[in-house]
Amino acid sequence: MYQDIVGFALTTPAWLHTFAEVGTDAGLFLFAALFVVAAVRAWRAPARDLALVIAGPAGIVLAYIVSEVVKTLVREDRPCRGGVATIAACPPLDDWSFPSNHSVIAAGAAATLVLAWRGLAWAVFPLAAVMAFSRVFVGVHYPHDVAAGFLLGAVLAPLFTLLLVGAVTPAVRLVRARLAGEGAAHLPASGFGRQPGFGQQPGPGFGQQPNLGLGQDPNRSVASMSRSTMPGSE
Repeated sequence: MYQDIVGFALTTPAWLHTFAEVGTDAGLFLFAALFVVAAVRAWRAPARDLALVIAGPAGIVLAYIVSEVVKTLVREDRPCRGGVATIAACPPLDDWSFPSNHSVIAAGAAATLVLAWRGLAWAVFPLAAVMAFSRVFVGVHYPHDVAAGFLLGAVLAPLFTLLLVGAVTPAVRLVRARLAGEGAAHLPASGFGRQPGFGQQPGPGFGQQPNLGLGQDPNRSVASMSRSTMPGSE
């Protein structure tokens, strides 16, 4: 199957060769941009939604590490080693073939994005599949390399993300609470000295006589106080 795919790829136009080579890495940047959009979308959503977006890249990195460990254990040579004509240059000798790291990352990014934004499933999974197939198309992987990588990323990345989200969610709540507190601190303080708004009655202490007692006439109270302090008033 590998020989058939690579042989067909060589008969395609040159622009498609360039697109396949560049598109493999460009797709990863597209997934990064989608994570940014998902974070903005989840900014005012429940804390767990935003935590899923934040934990997603960490889950992908952990899946990638597992992929690298499997590579060093299996140590499968690249299919382009035997002098096969391919679109892309064959990677170095110590860069093993099984599983495909590009497929792990692409499938892991698609699966973790869907955890936080299910409406993207129709777009991100086909994109990840095309990116994985392109690794065979340009000749640097066997079909089973990309199939295993795709499965590994689609399973492990969301699993690691769900394991991490429990620790990330409280951190999101804490940051939101602090940001809300800082925002409240910059609001204008209410209190003495503020002029009453239109249609409002002035509050106590604003152009009013002091309360000297319930039902007591202020003039009589002042006169009584004056008499009590004058000599001979008794």
